[in-house]
Amino acid sequence: MAVTVATDADFDQLVKNNKRVVVKYHADWCGACKMFAPKYKRVSNEEEQSDVLFLEVNAEHNEGARKAAGVSNLPFLASFKDGVLVEGSAASKEEYLRKLIDLTK
Repeated sequence: MAVTVATDADFDQLVKNNKRVVVKYHADWCGACKMFAPKYKRVSNEEEQSDVLFLEVNAEHNEGARKAAGVSNLPFLASFKDGVLVEGSAASKEEYLRKLIDLTK
């Protein structure tokens, strides 16, 4: 599944209307965010992740979405299950992304 860009306007609805959601928060100036982006996209396109909604949020421009996960640093990854935040942390490791995906099962 492709990565969906979310904003404050649609973030809450996307999280509430999808059972399993993983979010990557980033900023345009963040080098680590740019380096992690291809890994995030690759994992999102894996067939076994077809029931997970992968969101990407610009943390600088979307305060509401940023606060929903308690973003403290960038890049920041968070997982939501049934509309509720399960876990989130500043990270750019594929292993942590996979852990977040597993937490939404």
